[in-house]
Amino acid sequence: MSWIEAIVLGIVQGLTEFLPVSSSAHLRITSAIFFKEDAGASFTAVTQLGTEAAVLVYFARDIWRITRTWVVGIFDRSVRGSIDYRMAWYVIVGSVPIGVFGLLFKDQIRSGARNLWLVSAVLIGFAFVLAFAEYWGRQTRTINHFKLKDGVVMGFAQAAALVPGVSRSGGTLTAGLFLSLTREAAARYSFLLAIPAVVMSGVFSIPDVFEPSAEGSIPTVAQMVVATIIAFVIGYASIAWLLRYVAHHTLYVFVLYRVALGSLVLALLLTGTISAT
Repeated sequence: MSWIEAIVLGIVQGLTEFLPVSSSAHLRITSAIFFKEDAGASFTAVTQLGTEAAVLVYFARDIWRITRTWVVGIFDRSVRGSIDYRMAWYVIVGSVPIGVFGLLFKDQIRSGARNLWLVSAVLIGFAFVLAFAEYWGRQTRTINHFKLKDGVVMGFAQAAALVPGVSRSGGTLTAGLFLSLTREAAARYSFLLAIPAVVMSGVFSIPDVFEPSAEGSIPTVAQMVVATIIAFVIGYASIAWLLRYVAHHTLYVFVLYRVALGSLVLALLLTGTISAT
C-alpha cells in the first residue's frame, strides 16, 4: 500500500462511517477506481477503530453514565427502571446479531460480499428502503421511549451492514424510523450500538491486515496508524455534523447520493473501466 492510498482511505473512512452511505462500500469503490486493488475488509475494520474512538470521546459522558448505572443496577434494584440502565442492556442485546452473523459468514464478508456488482446493487436497492422509512416513519418516539424490541430490531439492522453497501448507520436509522423513533434518537442509539461490534471487529482484524496472504493491499504499521488517526479526526467532526443535520433535515439527500454512486459504479463495471473483484 502506498502512503497516498492509506491517507485517502483514512479520509474516506472518517467522512462516511457515520453517514447512511456505507463506509465499507466507499473504501471498496475508492480502492477500485483509484488504486486498482481492494484494501480489504481487515483494513476497513481496523480504520473503523479510529472512527469508533471518535464516538468514545464524543459520547464519553453518556457512555460513562450508562456504564456506571448498569454496574450499580446489577446490585441496586432502585436504578433498574432508569433509561441509562435499560440502554446498557439494549446495547448488549442489540450487539448479539452482528456478532453471530459476523462469525458465521466471516469468509463470505471478506470475499464475495465485496464484489462491486453486489455493492452497487445494494447501494441502490437499500436507498429505496431508506427513502420509504423516511416517508413512512412517524417519528413520534424519543430516546426515552426506547424499548427492548427497538434494540433487537436495530441490532439485526446493524448486522445487515456486514454487506458493503447497506451501511451500519443507514441500517439502524432505517429500522429506527420504521419503529417511529425520531431521526436523532435512532442516530444516538446507532452510535452506542456500534461500539462493541466495531471495537471487537477492529481488534481481531489487526493481525490479518498485516498478513502477506491477506486480501487486498498490505499497509505498513505506520500507514495503518496514520489512516486510523485521520479517520478519528474527521470522524469526530462528522458525528457533530450528522446529529445536527438529522435533527432538522430529512435523509432524502443520502437516498439520491446512494442511487447516483451505485449507478456510477454500475456504469464503470459495464464499460470495463473497473473490475468487480
